[in-house]
Amino acid sequence: MDTDKQVNILREGFLVKRGHVVQNWKARWFVLTPDKLLYYKYEGSKRDSCQRGKILLKDCVITCPFLEYENRPLVMKLQTKHGVDHYLEACSREARDEWAADINAAVNNLQTTNGKSKTDKPDPAESQLNNISLSKVLDSMYDVHSGIKLSNLVEQGSTYSNCFSGSAVVDWLVFMQLVLTRVEAVTLASALLEEGFLRTVGQKSVEALRTAGLSAQFMDDSTALYSFSDSLKKRGSVKAETSLSAVELSGKVIKRGYLLKQDDISPVGGFSLRGCLVSSLEDNGVPSGVKGNVQGNLFKIITQTDTHYFIQAPTHQEKMDWLDAMRSQC
Repeated sequence: MDTDKQVNILREGFLVKRGHVVQNWKARWFVLTPDKLLYYKYEGSKRDSCQRGKILLKDCVITCPFLEYENRPLVMKLQTKHGVDHYLEACSREARDEWAADINAAVNNLQTTNGKSKTDKPDPAESQLNNISLSKVLDSMYDVHSGIKLSNLVEQGSTYSNCFSGSAVVDWLVFMQLVLTRVEAVTLASALLEEGFLRTVGQKSVEALRTAGLSAQFMDDSTALYSFSDSLKKRGSVKAETSLSAVELSGKVIKRGYLLKQDDISPVGGFSLRGCLVSSLEDNGVPSGVKGNVQGNLFKIITQTDTHYFIQAPTHQEKMDWLDAMRSQC
């Protein structure tokens, strides 16, 4: 897993990201590095330490501004080399344009340093998959009736829940006729893994990914385990969540002032009204026994133990209502 200490951070801050499966908008903390855009859970103005996903920047295309969301004018679109669209919203036009410029610079730098020469031959299997939508493949995998089966699988004595083997994914992709050959299926599954839609589970697939580095090679192996990414909702348990805009999360001040807020309605004290004497106090100054300059809409309660309580109501009518209610219980 990538950590901030291992990478050169070019820019970081929060953006609102549209989900892939449930297309609501959630605040995420983004970290831009020279070759990828990492994002983390972001709640209560705090960034979670667990990485939620990443967007590889090589051969990405950014569209800024992206104006197809009428109620969200501050969105930009980032399309990966596999055709996966990521929609990100900033809290201001300045922030959006600065993010877009920095991402574009990183993409351009990758093309300069890692670009293919004209003599490089494209991977035939990868060329066949250029027109396949990874998001639609993921939707099909999630389908309750025809999607890939989730199981509890064992690897080296450890049991992993809600996962599937590499060979099961390849079998399913071929059976669903999303690809023609197992080689194409491995290429497609590798793209899903690279885009963060799938994640490695267990030691074998994790070690294979670590060895492969950025290539994210998927294994057509019945003992290599994978699962859906943690950032995606588990099938059958998707819940609607409130989608907030980046402006709503930015803390921009619309109005300021003082208001009274009720924090807790739990009682902090009390006494029995049985046998109490309840009387109204005149509004002609501070009554005897009352501390401070408190006057108006006051009444007094004397308990059976001769404890005196002075209570103030917000209005005269409230005071009379409280007196009538308490006298009926005394």
